[in-house]
Amino acid sequence: MYVQQYAPVLGSLAWSSLVAALPLLVLFVLLGGLRVRAWLASIIALVVSLLVAVLVYAMPVGQALLAGTEGAVFGFFPILWIVINALWIYRMTVRTGHFDVLRRSFSSVSDDQRVQAIIIAFAFGALLEALAGFGAPVAICTVMLMAVNFPPLKAAVVALVANTAPVAFGAIAVPITTLAQVTGLPEDVLGAVVGRQTPVLAIFVPFVLVALVDGMRGLRETWGVALVGGVVFAVAQFLTSNYLSVPLTDIVASLLCAGAVVLAVRSRRGSADRVPVAAGGGEGPDAGSGAVPERDTTRDSTRDTVLAYLPYVIIIALFSIQQIPPIKAALDATTVKFRWPGLDVRSPSGSQVSSTSFTLNWLASAGSILLIAGLITMLVLRVAPRTAVSSYGQTLTELRTAIVTVMAVLALAYVMNLSGQTITIGQWLAATGGFFAVLSPVLGWLGVAVTGSDTSSNSLFGALQVAAAERSGLDPVLLAAANTSGGVLGKMISPQNLAIAASAVGMAGREGEIFRRVLPWSLIFLVGMAALVYLQSTPVLGWMLP
Repeated sequence: MYVQQYAPVLGSLAWSSLVAALPLLVLFVLLGGLRVRAWLASIIALVVSLLVAVLVYAMPVGQALLAGTEGAVFGFFPILWIVINALWIYRMTVRTGHFDVLRRSFSSVSDDQRVQAIIIAFAFGALLEALAGFGAPVAICTVMLMAVNFPPLKAAVVALVANTAPVAFGAIAVPITTLAQVTGLPEDVLGAVVGRQTPVLAIFVPFVLVALVDGMRGLRETWGVALVGGVVFAVAQFLTSNYLSVPLTDIVASLLCAGAVVLAVRSRRGSADRVPVAAGGGEGPDAGSGAVPERDTTRDSTRDTVLAYLPYVIIIALFSIQQIPPIKAALDATTVKFRWPGLDVRSPSGSQVSSTSFTLNWLASAGSILLIAGLITMLVLRVAPRTAVSSYGQTLTELRTAIVTVMAVLALAYVMNLSGQTITIGQWLAATGGFFAVLSPVLGWLGVAVTGSDTSSNSLFGALQVAAAERSGLDPVLLAAANTSGGVLGKMISPQNLAIAASAVGMAGREGEIFRRVLPWSLIFLVGMAALVYLQSTPVLGWMLP
């Protein structure tokens, strides 16, 4: 048995936090500064976290290793299980030629890559986040962007930056549901407050996507479409989360956003509707020649177009059916929960730490639903079993470094969490009093950066946010919600998401390059969110809260 301690260095939270942060510092320096491959950087950081746990926090070696194994298995299931099956479906559509049809269909709406970034990465990505989450939007949207002639690096960066505003309500609002469970606060109230924070972010994201694709020229020429997409998504997210249904928030917002952008594009007059592949500055060997690509004049039949969309319609239908109460109950009945063998970690109060329990939702998992969707896709697109199996093998081969990275990162997260390292950092930040309103989103951001999941970050820091709010005289609901809203901004720099994006576009081993491109946007958005939460804690913007 191991009893957690939170101030092992000289009894000081400050000194202990400096030591506890070493694994994260090593990870980000290796990735962003020394350009070490993500899988190797993750393994080195994992070793550092184990050393800190054993040598500084006095965690028994066996318990530390067991914590790492639980995290590694969780990294594969459910996270990698989702990504593998999502990319398998994509590989089958490529083999059958239906993905080319889908690409031409998106191009028929607009050949302008700035518009395609909003429709595919922002609107369609938000729908995938609403239904599946856990890396599926990044995995699918990156390859879809490449299919419409985005260079690999740009496709990865655009998909990662777009996967922000929808994350708080992703996977049918699982982060909000989890936050309510760990804090004891009402789910609808938490959803309402988050729905008054992330919509502000959503307004700006389409503008950033346009700037990433085509710089200032893109903003001058496409600001109207970006404004429509951002405002419609934000308003829909606010209204749905506050007055309709928290779980349906991103589904409604993404569909209305996509429809509004299509209408806005069709109403445009007098502006060019194309942009070069390498618009907005070169990207080295990935940028292409900078010439405008030749228009694909292939005319697809209505039947082929319908078949091209069917895999994604099947995915949406299955995830929607899964939410029907009797079906959801039947699927949940197959879930198995058990204590991780041999792992016995207690909090200082003596209670068993909840993360020592493992949930095996083998049928209800989003990855399993995607596997079923893939099997149905095989039948609909008439994919031969041999082709389907070889596509699956190809997917596993291409993801091999991502698999190592994600499993190592989640092992790192579990070692830090169960040894007490993460809680040490959180408690140190929470000791800042009223200024914690500024740091509250930063804590959520840190949690997602480490774990890659807003749900995991809420599980880790939700109760701490409430306790810190009560000690500081701040609104517990506001700070709990801020943990979620700040957390969405850590998604794009999470090593596991970087690995997913890099593998999806064939850039495995170059995660550090992607990291350096997205880090500034993550920090800029985080500063804005911290300012928003702080002002909401004062009379200046306090009127925004319900």
